[in-house]
Amino acid sequence: MEKLKKPILKTLKWLGIFVASILFLMFIIPILFPGTISEQVKIFANKRLAGKLDYKKVHLTFFRHFPSLTVSVDDLLLKGSKPFQQDTLLAAKEVAAGINLKNLIFDGEVKIDEIYVNDAYANVYVNSKGQANYNVYVSEPSKTPQDTTGKGTSIKLDLIKFKNWHIKYTDRTAQVLVDAKGLNYTGQGGLSKDIFDLKTDLKINQLDFSLNRIYYAKQKALHADLITRINTNALTFVLRKNELKINDLPLKFTGFVAILKDGYDLDIKAASEKTTIRDMISVLPPQYLDWAKDTKIEGKSNLFFGLKGRFSEPKNLKPHFTARLLVNDGVISNAKAPVPMNNLNVDLNIDLPSLDVEQLGLDLKKLSFDLGQKNNFRAVVKTKGLSNMNVNANIKGAVNLQTLDAALGLKDFDIRGMMNADVKANGIFNMDKKLFPKTDGYLDLKDGWLKTTSYPNPITNINLTANIKNTDGTFSSLEVKLDPFKFDFEGNPVFVNADLQNFEDLLYKVRAKGVLNVGRIYKVFATKGVDVSGLITADLSLNGRQSYATTGQYSKLDNKGTLILKNIKASTEYLPRSFYIKEGNFQFENEKMWFRKFYATYGKSDFSLNGYLLNTINYFIERRGTLHGNFALNSNYILVDEFMALQSGDNGDKSVEVEDAKAEHPKSSGVVIVPRNLDVSLAANAKKVRFNGMNLNQLKGTAAVKAGQVYLKNTSFDMIGSRMNIDARYQNESPLTANFDVAFKVLDFNVQRAYKEIDMVRKMATSAKDVSGIVSLNYKLKGDFDANMNPIYPSLEGGGVVNLRDVAVKNIKMLSVIGDNVGADAFNNPDMKGVNIETHIKDNLIHINEFKFKVSVLRPAISGTASFNGLLDILVKVGLPPAGWISVPVAVTGTSENPKIKFFTRKGQGIINALYNRKSNKVIRTEKRAAKKSDHEQREEKKAQEKKAKNAEKRVEKDLKKVK
Repeated sequence: MEKLKKPILKTLKWLGIFVASILFLMFIIPILFPGTISEQVKIFANKRLAGKLDYKKVHLTFFRHFPSLTVSVDDLLLKGSKPFQQDTLLAAKEVAAGINLKNLIFDGEVKIDEIYVNDAYANVYVNSKGQANYNVYVSEPSKTPQDTTGKGTSIKLDLIKFKNWHIKYTDRTAQVLVDAKGLNYTGQGGLSKDIFDLKTDLKINQLDFSLNRIYYAKQKALHADLITRINTNALTFVLRKNELKINDLPLKFTGFVAILKDGYDLDIKAASEKTTIRDMISVLPPQYLDWAKDTKIEGKSNLFFGLKGRFSEPKNLKPHFTARLLVNDGVISNAKAPVPMNNLNVDLNIDLPSLDVEQLGLDLKKLSFDLGQKNNFRAVVKTKGLSNMNVNANIKGAVNLQTLDAALGLKDFDIRGMMNADVKANGIFNMDKKLFPKTDGYLDLKDGWLKTTSYPNPITNINLTANIKNTDGTFSSLEVKLDPFKFDFEGNPVFVNADLQNFEDLLYKVRAKGVLNVGRIYKVFATKGVDVSGLITADLSLNGRQSYATTGQYSKLDNKGTLILKNIKASTEYLPRSFYIKEGNFQFENEKMWFRKFYATYGKSDFSLNGYLLNTINYFIERRGTLHGNFALNSNYILVDEFMALQSGDNGDKSVEVEDAKAEHPKSSGVVIVPRNLDVSLAANAKKVRFNGMNLNQLKGTAAVKAGQVYLKNTSFDMIGSRMNIDARYQNESPLTANFDVAFKVLDFNVQRAYKEIDMVRKMATSAKDVSGIVSLNYKLKGDFDANMNPIYPSLEGGGVVNLRDVAVKNIKMLSVIGDNVGADAFNNPDMKGVNIETHIKDNLIHINEFKFKVSVLRPAISGTASFNGLLDILVKVGLPPAGWISVPVAVTGTSENPKIKFFTRKGQGIINALYNRKSNKVIRTEKRAAKKSDHEQREEKKAQEKKAKNAEKRVEKDLKKVK
């Protein structure tokens, strides 16, 4: 026993020493190496990252991710690459890198083989131009010699572990959104090798996925168990074992993904085989899942889809998508149902070559179910294409909606009525070629009844008989009849009867009568976040043929009746706010829809309209119709700023173009977008209009909106105490850019008031700060607006005359410097009354034609060039007594704030003009001081610049002829 005791004690002793040594190293190593670690992390980050990196503190410890020695960075913030330097790419509470202990102790090197990131938010973004914010890693230049010493910091990963991530991926070019919350990821494998197998365990608590603003997954749970073979040389990913589970639906993937220089090459097949209908339903939107819990759902389902081919934006290549959904022998029933929904069968095939919806093929080989012996539904539909769609459909069924409601156990809806349908269609549907499939069918609903939990009162007595017939596959033989469509809501009956024939030259007979509270009826179908209110009263009789209006045969039209709107909320995808139609009384008289009484508000703006729209029926009939009209518009106040497309407002249904622009320029207001389907003249009278800080009072004139442009003709308004007259044209190019032409005349306005109140005056006439009194202006300009609807000065072209009618000019620095050198104090207060100054603008330069004025007994003359940024290249000829025939030339250069003069020379120093790209709305080059040139070269350059400016003014005048 004694012999055994001794070796045991010895072993325990050495074991204790070993453990104590390990513990000692765990405490001492972080103390010995923290400077080395922290310094090398910063060096590595600064060398390798294009985005700005910031963090609070660096820790070196064994205990955060025991037993690994990790360098942990707290509260890390990484900004994106250009042009997203101000946007967050990654924010994390902790980012930890596992350090190879052997290399650290014996070689003094930092080798990272593990990565841990906890409590993180990643915002990955690709804008509409294809620019990505994640290009922050800067690779080493290819010419740099390879480091053969092995010193420094390197990354050879074997483990990646993410805990509690929120990842948002937005690709505006592909219109893809992925939003994953509660993401936990573990990736293991020899990540530093050229070819390795990456074992992945991925769990996401909530996943949203949308394509083209349509959500295909909303708040879905996801679990993935994957083994992916990765070839870093060829950047290929082979999916070896890939098991995915979305809620209760299992999916298996096979195939590969290869990352190419200009996109991807992929071949992915996925399947969810031998699952149940209940598993399939688990991927439905969350609002339907509670219904599924309390409903008996049986049957088998199979889902297959594949994606194969190349994706390349520059080469316009996209992969081929296929999918198939099978549902067999389904049964859906609720405990209260008199009969279940039996024999639910679905066989749906989708074919989408090159992800091109114009080639979309849908083949619904079967959709059928039974609700008893005489209660069944059958549908077979096959389509190919979109604009030119080949259709073959056979739909037939007789369904008792009350039985269907009970069988499905719908909680939010209570529906009744007997619905019968029998429709057969075969042929081509093409709007442009006016083709319609040969069709014969009807839809009949009797004694319908609808009530939802959103509103206490039902819609009752719903009766609809719709017949559709086409005999030869063209629009000319198409007939649609609604006889009748009627319902009662809250004691008010609504009746519509329509007989439509020959859609090539539509012959219509429509009768509509009733009172509809759209606010209350919308609550029946309430959608969160959408507000609709108001009352519509209709008593209309519309009879005629489409060509009667287009050919001027108005006497053959028999359109009459009234339409009254009250408190209606309306919106358009291009405006940030909603219009509120307080009152609208419309009367139909043949070709005209008269606005007898119309009052609406938009934000702080108000509008009253009197006049008519022409051929409104044709507008709704035609595919790309244009509304024509003539109105008198009166307003107490119009705030133009709140019409700018990117301003904040209550309208949540904006165009993709506007949403993209807002996401990429969140601090910009955008420009005003003009509808392209209007051709309307307006006699405008507004008491006050405010635009970008300028107040225009008592605005009167003629406005026109046509083909996406706004024209103002003979329009006048009060501004800065003077009456201004303008002719103008405006057109937006996108939500962020617009162009304009304007010719304006203003008599007797106060210079100092204009300088203080108008930003454009301060920018274009900097010397106005030293001028007081009254001037007149006659000027023409064209140019572009930027993303905040301010003029882009290098884009401005034009010219005109400023008349200094009654002014006092004091202490203009350029003249004061000349006066100081000649000993003439009068240069500080020259006599410029009645002087006309003609200037021309082009490429951010102002070219000044020679003008003369008085300074005591002297007769100076000024000509030359100045820039909007203050550069001067001016010639002052100081005319000597008795009549100024003999003059002393003075060249003025430098800047308006710091002028430099040189006597007895005409040779100044030229200014190289700015360059502006009108297509991209970008300033390519700002103006700058030119290299010194000879007198002859300068004279020739000046002539060329003045000629360009004169031509620019002529182009403005030509464009404005459209207005006149």
